[in-house]
Amino acid sequence: MPMTNQEEKARRYALLKAQLSMARQQDKAVLLVVAGHAATYKSLLVNQLNHWLENRQTEVHALAPSEEDRLRPYWWRYWRRVPARGRVGVFVHGWYGDALFARAEHRIQAGAFEDRLNEINAFEATLAHDNVVVIKIWLDIDAEQQAKRLHAMQADPAQAWQINEHHWQRHAQHEVIDRHAGHLREATHAPHAPWHCIVSESPDQQLREITELLQDALTHPPTLPDQPALNHTQANAPTLKQSKSDDAKPPKSEYLEALAAAQARLAYHHRRCLERGIPVVLAFEGHDAAGKGGSIHRVTSALDARFYRVHSIAAPSDEERLQPWLWRFWRRLPQDGRVTIFDRTWYGRVLVERVEGFAEEQDWLRAYREINHFEAQLLAHGAVVGKFFLAISKEEQLKRFNARAKTPHKQHKLTDEDWRNRKRWSAYQSAIDDMLAHTHTPGAPWHVVNTDHKRCARLAVLDHVNHLLESRLESPS
Repeated sequence: MPMTNQEEKARRYALLKAQLSMARQQDKAVLLVVAGHAATYKSLLVNQLNHWLENRQTEVHALAPSEEDRLRPYWWRYWRRVPARGRVGVFVHGWYGDALFARAEHRIQAGAFEDRLNEINAFEATLAHDNVVVIKIWLDIDAEQQAKRLHAMQADPAQAWQINEHHWQRHAQHEVIDRHAGHLREATHAPHAPWHCIVSESPDQQLREITELLQDALTHPPTLPDQPALNHTQANAPTLKQSKSDDAKPPKSEYLEALAAAQARLAYHHRRCLERGIPVVLAFEGHDAAGKGGSIHRVTSALDARFYRVHSIAAPSDEERLQPWLWRFWRRLPQDGRVTIFDRTWYGRVLVERVEGFAEEQDWLRAYREINHFEAQLLAHGAVVGKFFLAISKEEQLKRFNARAKTPHKQHKLTDEDWRNRKRWSAYQSAIDDMLAHTHTPGAPWHVVNTDHKRCARLAVLDHVNHLLESRLESPS
């Protein structure tokens, strides 16, 4: 039944009022996925929704992946487009279309399809925990009605331009798409991200149902997923106790010779990674004054400045606070063949945010699992992932603090926060050991480096980076 002008105005006003209220409160975001068979009015519905909503607070995504998207891990293309709190994001097919049509066209097999569905569940659970409400619409139609609608649209001069061979291909695949879509919806239906199947011949009726779901999402608190169980301790995880080193400090001449050789190897290995399109992600964590900056400088001195970036991670900006916490790391990932170095990382959630009380216990406990999944996505894309924890003894740290306080060109490195963190040494040690235990994985293990001797530490970092690149370059893929 068509909407009357009065009904349309009432629905549109109510939806806009709810959206503007959410935009002011900035307590959540709403993400709408519109998927379904061909010839189910998806474009018409999305255009109408975008017209009704405040489009300065709404983003619609329906494009094929760009070259920039293809040069990064798969989920990067979606993480960078997740709506900030207070905003609405609309995805036409999105990650569901990628998985469904790849399976229907035999570009991926059953096992890869199941893996993708598991990734989808993890992605949507992470979003939900960060107050992104996910609404998923499946627009259904049977094969007979689909054929009639395609023929009618093709015969109408005003609509014929919308129909091409792609639509008829989807019609020919209706049965297989329907079968795989049913399994897809069943496997990814969750209280925090449910599927809503809409069957109707009338766009107005479809719009009624979608706007009701959207208004409900805009006005009610999000449903949070169950808290996942804490990851089991990883086998052979290093500990800070193992970071002690009795290595003698090498003479400066020997150090400089070894440094030059290690940097030459690194320059060669990175040129080969660039040729093969292998991305490299290096993550540096460590105690204050442990020499992260110095170690990173020795790495970057061997690299071509055009092909690497160093990101120094501090407290999130106002923009970043409105996004899921992993967003700011996903968006900084390198293109294939390039190097990204993080000075402080996503591990801040289980270190400083845990110790200082910036994250609730349930959030940092959940982060171990989310971090492991994040790094697994990098590895699946073929990236080299190197994780370094630079450890220092409490005695050596105090020496360096005092030296910084007395040296004019180093005084800026010493802050009140450094002294405050030192008073919480035991709490940080406990958090560090938990981090190592729960995130030391086969593909992305931790490398703990004792930095009481700076020269030994810098050579150890370079040697391990070279080892990681050599191992990746020697692999067949």
